Amino acid sequence: MTAAALLVLAYLVGSIPTSLWLGRACYRLDLREEGSGNLGATNAFRVLGWKAAIPVLAVDVGKGWLPVYLFPILAGRSEPLWALAYGAAAIAGHTFSFWVRFRGGKGIATSTGVFLALAPWALLIALGAWIAAVIFTRIVSVGSLLAVVVLPLAVAGTPHRGGEGMLWFTGALALFVLWTHRKNLARLIRGEENRIATRRGGVAS
Repeated sequence: MTAAALLVLAYLVGSIPTSLWLGRACYRLDLREEGSGNLGATNAFRVLGWKAAIPVLAVDVGKGWLPVYLFPILAGRSEPLWALAYGAAAIAGHTFSFWVRFRGGKGIATSTGVFLALAPWALLIALGAWIAAVIFTRIVSVGSLLAVVVLPLAVAGTPHRGGEGMLWFTGALALFVLWTHRKNLARLIRGEENRIATRRGGVAS
């Protein structure tokens, strides 16, 4: 396949609405109408519990990892910019899925898959920041926001793929994730953001 065709395929892979399809198939729930209405692993955990959230998270991470790792091989192009382009397309697909009128998740899980392929050491550092923030605050969005702020610094200081464009890509992604979390930021400022709390096997809304 051509690199351009694979770019479109990366978007299509990213656009798979994992939590929506699992919620409908196994729980007869439309996650767009439950919890936060977001189609990511956090809302799946909040509404459906961890048994649903784990496969949603795994697939959503895989949606980012697969195009970045495999598509450059299929295209016969080793240029780092193509790996970045496939990753960006997958994240865009997850966030703006054509299956659900260009809605979707906030890009954290799929971005995790992208960086698992491109910069695993930087991802590990950002994941540590996420875990620490969530344990301390019990707010998932705080962990996500801290992780994307830490990630560019971690990329700058660790080995990675992606060439010279990697830092620009990481910085742009951080800004994009901050934008997708703008409602969370507003709730944090008002002191209204949800905290993790057990309820029906999930998290309190």
